[in-house]
Amino acid sequence: MSDSSAAKAQRFLALHSGDRPLLMPNPWDAGSAVLLASLGFAALATTSSGFAATLGRLDGQVSREEALAHASAVAAATDVPVSADFENGFADAPGSVASLVRAAIDGGLSGCSIEDATGRDDDPLYELGPATERIAAAAEAAQGRLVLTARAENYLYDRADLADTIARLQAFQEAGADVLFAPGLTSAADIRAVVTSVDRPVNVLALQGTPPVAELAELGVARISVGGSFAFAALGALVDAATELRDAGTYGYRALSAKGSAAARRAFT
Repeated sequence: MSDSSAAKAQRFLALHSGDRPLLMPNPWDAGSAVLLASLGFAALATTSSGFAATLGRLDGQVSREEALAHASAVAAATDVPVSADFENGFADAPGSVASLVRAAIDGGLSGCSIEDATGRDDDPLYELGPATERIAAAAEAAQGRLVLTARAENYLYDRADLADTIARLQAFQEAGADVLFAPGLTSAADIRAVVTSVDRPVNVLALQGTPPVAELAELGVARISVGGSFAFAALGALVDAATELRDAGTYGYRALSAKGSAAARRAFT
């Protein structure tokens, strides 16, 4: 890893200590990454669901090699720090998760996230011990050269257990995670409970019902991401445009197209 890459990772971590939360949107390809960076966002993160959609697949249907190549391409497209959504590390074994982190560093990533979801319908979450061992292995591989985000996935699997979520995040903190993340939390009280229970920056996923940025700032949230929502907003605009053309035979979508085209011309220089 070059000194410049190491410095970028440290710059990324420092962005979590600003006066307001780091707004970190999630591009789904190199072009959307360049455009978002041109709009002034200081860091970006890939989205597993958004990337899968570009391949005509659902979330969870992308391989380790595909995710790593995609994240590296996004990182190479812009000068801002990029963190990769690596789902559960694409492996159960801690050593394999560590290997992915080392590959991410070699691929120019400034950060990555590892979740405690197994990917199995019958047993969706790792037990706390194995989950913590996986984060510890990832943290050892990162060694300050990459910002490691540890995710507790309870709320995405209909397990609204705040106490267990906090216990997991605390264990991940002790294992060496740099940032903590419990996607699915929308209650201000729950978010406050998480933030005050740990000593690491906390990321919140912007969902329907999530408090606005100003309120999250008051709650002590350090970072806000959007997951696949920008990617699917773009697909929603595509559906509307295609439906208008098919059903009405009109071209009202051209106004939104002109806005996108102008943004692209400004960004892609």
